[in-house]
Amino acid sequence: MKQKSLTERIRNNSKQMRKSERKVADYVMAHLSDVINMRIVDLAAQADVSEPTVVRFCRAVSCDGFQEFKLALAQELAISQGFGRVAVTDSDSVADFSHKIFDATIDTLLKVRDSMNATHLHKAITALVQANRVEFYGHGASAAVAADAQHRFFRLQLASAAYADTHIQTMSALSLQKGDVVVAISQTGRTRSLLDVMELVKDVGGIVIGMAPSGTPVAEAATIPLCIDVDEEFEIYTPLSSRIAHLAVIDVLAVGVAQRKGSRLQGHLFRLRAGMQSLRVPDAE
Repeated sequence: MKQKSLTERIRNNSKQMRKSERKVADYVMAHLSDVINMRIVDLAAQADVSEPTVVRFCRAVSCDGFQEFKLALAQELAISQGFGRVAVTDSDSVADFSHKIFDATIDTLLKVRDSMNATHLHKAITALVQANRVEFYGHGASAAVAADAQHRFFRLQLASAAYADTHIQTMSALSLQKGDVVVAISQTGRTRSLLDVMELVKDVGGIVIGMAPSGTPVAEAATIPLCIDVDEEFEIYTPLSSRIAHLAVIDVLAVGVAQRKGSRLQGHLFRLRAGMQSLRVPDAE
């Protein structure tokens, strides 16, 4: 089995850490590039913890000490070649930052592809195919992903909807039936109102597919978690690659549902395509 990256280990193990060790984890994840140039005393001061706490944090993520931790982190950042880890700066030309954005997106998609749980994907597709109704919930940037998902799934002859308002999500969740599916989308995995609605869905017998980073409350609360781990830089101007990763996973689910429906769906999709032709400007001759 492929060993998880250092940043994945930090994210996954943080829940089991002591509060002081989590302070180190939070600082490291927010300042990855800076940490590799720090002394242990510097990191301890910035995280407001003791030096022994930094050592315990390193051991919690399978490193023998701070030097081994810094080496592992530097290697991971070097492998990324500045993809998602290098923010756009004011001095970048258009060519510079366009390459960075595309590289970051490609890197993110490859990492998410390699880390997806095939068993959970299979269960999610099965639940979607069998559901009488499918709803997509998201807030903020995730609301745009939810809207795009609904656009894809209603074409697959599934009763579907997308909601970004907490009150509407709550009312709709309480109206669902056993076996209905809600896809809860969260780039942070920590949206409190989304977690509350997920519990309502489960209370009425619904299935919650959670698209969020692994180890987060949304992933933990989901009936079927689809973990999407994206290392986001916290600098200004950095592109939000996780949005693209979420859209790609939505595509995987949609293709899976279409494949399961087979010939029953093909005729419908052909009719849709033919019907849309009248809405388009014809090609110039």
